[in-house]
Amino acid sequence: MNRPVLVIGNRNYSSWSLRPWLLLRHFGVAFDEVRLALDTPGFASQVRLHSPTGKVPALRDGPLQLWDSLAICEYANERWLGGRGWPADLAQRALARAAAAEMHSGFTALRSQLPMNSRRQPDGYRWDAAAQADIARICALWNTLRSDHGGGGDFLFGQFGIVDAMYAPVAIRFAGYGVAVEGEAARYMQALLALPAVREWRQTGAEESEQLAATDALRKPL
Repeated sequence: MNRPVLVIGNRNYSSWSLRPWLLLRHFGVAFDEVRLALDTPGFASQVRLHSPTGKVPALRDGPLQLWDSLAICEYANERWLGGRGWPADLAQRALARAAAAEMHSGFTALRSQLPMNSRRQPDGYRWDAAAQADIARICALWNTLRSDHGGGGDFLFGQFGIVDAMYAPVAIRFAGYGVAVEGEAARYMQALLALPAVREWRQTGAEESEQLAATDALRKPL
């Protein structure tokens, strides 16, 4: 049987690629990987072979083609994980889906002003009030879910799942831009960064030679 194929972008910059990759890797799902370098001449022509939207990530499983990170995670949960991607409890499962959907559709100021850059180190760069409001909301969400539902483990609902995969790139952003995080949110962030699959992603990304000039140029004003 052919293995599924996950198409991703650069590890340093593609936050959406990390989400389904992390879920599959953490749960030990065997898959093949195609990496397409973002903003390169060949990207547009190559990505259309895998994704009708021209974006990554994309998943091929036999004749099935999927092109959205959350849809890929949902499919993986049903296809390979036996439902382990979401909490077993009905109410917790609903809350986890709400938190994942909030990440999937929101936090636009955070995304634009603190773009994913896994190699980045804090240097005093700062963002505006809109991005800070996104940060405050994420920290409040992490603190609340950890305090109310995380007692059985290190993640938002105890054990790692889809909702944690959705927020893993945020932990990388917070670390790289020096965002202040406290309490349960800080402990949760460190648990995400310590995951073996997250460490593998970042270590492999550190070996990439490609650079995105606009993202790398975000530095503290002189």
